[in-house]
Amino acid sequence: MILALRALGVGDLVTAVPALRGLRAAFYGEPLALAAPAWLTPLIELIGGVGRIVPTDGLTLHRWDIERPRLAVNLHGRGPESHRLLHAAAPESLWAFANAEADHLDGPEWTEEEHEVQRWCRLLRHYGVTCDETDMSLAVPDRSAPRGVTIVHPGAKVPARRWPADRFAAVARQLREAGHQVVITGSVSEQDLRVRVAERAGLPASALPSTGLAELAALVAHARLVISGDTGIAHLATAYGTPSVTLFGPMSPARWGPPDRPYHRSIWHGTRSEPGDRPGPDVHPALLAIGEREVLDAVTEVSAASHLMSKL
Repeated sequence: MILALRALGVGDLVTAVPALRGLRAAFYGEPLALAAPAWLTPLIELIGGVGRIVPTDGLTLHRWDIERPRLAVNLHGRGPESHRLLHAAAPESLWAFANAEADHLDGPEWTEEEHEVQRWCRLLRHYGVTCDETDMSLAVPDRSAPRGVTIVHPGAKVPARRWPADRFAAVARQLREAGHQVVITGSVSEQDLRVRVAERAGLPASALPSTGLAELAALVAHARLVISGDTGIAHLATAYGTPSVTLFGPMSPARWGPPDRPYHRSIWHGTRSEPGDRPGPDVHPALLAIGEREVLDAVTEVSAASHLMSKL
């Protein structure tokens, strides 16, 4: 059995898809298990090739309820905690970034300023596995979803990545007036934020769809456009090739942004992050520097690019 660890969120999972597919191809015929949060199961099923999900809560695991893996692959971080967690599964081999504190020295060195997709593919290439960094697509869930909606997603797990609600509402209102069918998405904990944005944009209650993870993926797959901060739904737009405008704050799009496609647009007015930087409790200044007109102009650009691509 091959065991991979990626105990993080939606965007983290999507950026690891090329590496997971590289593992699947390199060890075809052997079971591939993924240690990840159980709530990501609907999304993991859309990747294909993962035969077993080992539920984790971050790096907390009371014990590994699996057989001894032939190989464990750390797609989670640089260690040492994640390295030690995988060592506890007693694998015959461990593939991971070098970390002396975890007594793992044969892996490549960690590079802080590196795109997340490239990072994990580089790790696997170090061990002789081929990865296609463009292979980020997901299957479309078999769920009913409206087609052609414009999704505005104002939330983000980290406050520093949340563009002000009033600005999201202003953009949503102008898009509605321009003929877009706008919906406001978010998690259960973001319901008050969604309602506030919808009300200020003059949207009806029907613009607040109730979506689980599979339903959200289906909605994105069939959407006209996604507007969001640097959070998981932006990576779903990448996976489905849905035109998107993503607003970046504390983190550079060079590390977490979409691939270079004309129908994806990243907006960022920040500076290069430093190792150890962590988002604070307030909206990041780079996000506050983004104006509503800049977002609407970006919508026009990606919409035109998408229309052109559909004609080719």
